[in-house]
Amino acid sequence: MVPRIFAPAYVSVCLLLLCPREVIAPAGSEPWLCQPAPRCGDKIYNPLEQCCYNDAIVSLSETRQCGPHCTFWPCFELCCLDSFGLTNDFVVKLKVQGVNSQCHSSPISSKCESRRHFP
Repeated sequence: MVPRIFAPAYVSVCLLLLCPREVIAPAGSEPWLCQPAPRCGDKIYNPLEQCCYNDAIVSLSETRQCGPHCTFWPCFELCCLDSFGLTNDFVVKLKVQGVNSQCHSSPISSKCESRRHFP
């Protein structure tokens, strides 16, 4: 028989051994989903804030020059050379989400002659 003074300790140890073992973490420390992180070359980036453009990580709000007359958002658009004969015109086309967008198959966003230049 267990002496009376050890009985509460004995019961506590038995309960601890029988209870499921779970790690209690502080609020807001949920585990990350087991999905591969987006990469740009050998670097990881946050797709909610950045994208990969020509093996460089750029901000979603960053713009680039498209021809001499306009700019485009490389995270959302393509700058495409649209040449007919002797003229070289540039066209901004939309990137299609989930697809490796290419100039020949993407929908036109605007022609650069009709698009304002943003500084």
